[in-house]
Amino acid sequence: MKVLIADTFEASGLEGLKAAGCEVIYAPGTSGDELVRLLQSSGAEVLVVRSTRVTEAMLTAGTLSLVVRAGAGVNTIDVAAAARGGIYVANCPGKNAIAVAELAFALLLALDRRVPDNVAALRAGRWNKREFSKARGLYGRTLGLLGFGGVAQEVARRARAFGMDVVVWSPRFQREGANALTALPRDLDVIVLQSPEEVAERSDALSLHLALTDETRNFVGSGILARLKPGALFVNTARAELVDDAALAEAVRTQGLHVATDVFRDEPASGSAEFSPAIASLPDLYGTHHIGASTEQAQEAIAAETVRIIRSYKEMGTVPNAVNLAARTPATHRLVVRHRDRPGVLAHIFDQLRRRNLNVQETENVVFAGAESAVARINVDGQPDEELLRAIESGSRDILGVQVVKI
Repeated sequence: MKVLIADTFEASGLEGLKAAGCEVIYAPGTSGDELVRLLQSSGAEVLVVRSTRVTEAMLTAGTLSLVVRAGAGVNTIDVAAAARGGIYVANCPGKNAIAVAELAFALLLALDRRVPDNVAALRAGRWNKREFSKARGLYGRTLGLLGFGGVAQEVARRARAFGMDVVVWSPRFQREGANALTALPRDLDVIVLQSPEEVAERSDALSLHLALTDETRNFVGSGILARLKPGALFVNTARAELVDDAALAEAVRTQGLHVATDVFRDEPASGSAEFSPAIASLPDLYGTHHIGASTEQAQEAIAAETVRIIRSYKEMGTVPNAVNLAARTPATHRLVVRHRDRPGVLAHIFDQLRRRNLNVQETENVVFAGAESAVARINVDGQPDEELLRAIESGSRDILGVQVVKI
């Protein structure tokens, strides 16, 4: 199996792929039309990327069947185009959670103690203890978390260790209700609130950990920011597009918010470039260079997970962490067919379904001990009628029984 890696990747991951019997094409920094051409010429079946954008032109250029994002998100990949082309898209969720949480908490501390300003003044030859002694401290304060996945949970653990109270809201709680709440790890001591506005109202500091979707784009706007206390801390290590920049600028101006962010709109694709985002002009904003996941520990874990995904696909045909499989297919009925385990039986069943224009959505064939008989479970997108059932049973002496179940 040929694996094309278009971004920097850990040496341990490269060795792991080679040990799995993969032919590795390592081309970090390849993007755009150059990547399209390389996919065409290389015959790669698997593409591994980190921040490189994966377009429909790339997906259709060659023989790809799997794209692995060596990281948590897939917002740089045209997932819909991949699904149309039958190409798996997988990622490595949770493997960088601790790294991002560490940076989020570092930014909270930096905002409270004005660490970058201290350093800048000292390097400029100025001593200003009187000014920089004006810190509120985090102990006993309330940290609000919007989103409560792996990163936010790690932030919550660190906040509790610092003696902070933690209030949270997540769209998952709204969707899944009590099931989501009972699934929370037992060591987390947090208060779940009913709305993001309630969280903001209770918070001395607010940290953002939502996934970027159509519903969450510009999610944090004036309605949420206006609820924050004057002088509150605001940290974003998730996605820049989650925040309405104009509303944030207004909140900084009118409420004295202190802001730190690791993410920006329209970030450069390369590792180094000239970059002057408008948000960086906010007074006293602290910014880091989208480095949340960039620790050696996180990158080694992500490399190992990437190797696991590709090895599973190569050896078993299954893709862990696939993000573009249907949660539910259009299937409405299930055929349960007991049959002797003989060649041609399933072909006969599928031929009868084809004749009646019933499409197979999912199927499995489970063999009984001794391999003399089996049961096929076939999900189809319509209701099989009695005539079809008779045709299946009468058309092969190896059919032992047919049942229809509505699903």
